[in-house]
Amino acid sequence: MMTRNTVLKTIHVAVRDLGLDDDARHDLQLLVTGKESLTQMTAAEQIAVLEALKARGFKPKAGKAGRSYRRPATRGDIRYCHVLWRQLVLAGAVDLPGAAGLNAFIRARFEKAWGAVPFDVDGLRDWKQIASVIEALKAMCARAGIVLTGGPGRERAE
Repeated sequence: MMTRNTVLKTIHVAVRDLGLDDDARHDLQLLVTGKESLTQMTAAEQIAVLEALKARGFKPKAGKAGRSYRRPATRGDIRYCHVLWRQLVLAGAVDLPGAAGLNAFIRARFEKAWGAVPFDVDGLRDWKQIASVIEALKAMCARAGIVLTGGPGRERAE
C-alpha cells in the first residue's frame, strides 16, 4: 500500500519521465478528477491520476523497498566507524562504500596484527581493536582533508 506522500512523489516522477509540463499535468488532473491541484484531491483521486499516467506509458521502477537494509550497530563506537567510513566515501578517498568496504579495510589493515578479524565490523567486541580502527579512520580522514568537528561521538565533516 502506497502512502499519500509516496503517491504524490510517484506522480511527480511520472510527469517528469513522460516529459509533461505543469500545464499538461494540470490538464490531465482536471480530466481525470475534475480538480487541477493534487493537494485538493483525495487519496483515491491521486491514485486515479497515477493510473492515468501509467496508461500513458509511465512504468514505475523499484525504489528503496528493493534495497537491503542494514540495522545500525548496537555499539556507539562501531557506529562511529561507519560514520567515518561514510565521510571517506563522500570525500572520494575510498572506492568501496558501505560495510563491505569498511570490512575489507579492516581485513587489509589489521588481520596480520590481530591474527584474525571478524567477518563483519559489527562483530568487533574488543574496545582496543575498535579504538585502533577509529584512529586509523581518523588518520585517513585527516589525509583526505576531512575536518572532523563536534567532539567524540558528535563529530561531523565540514
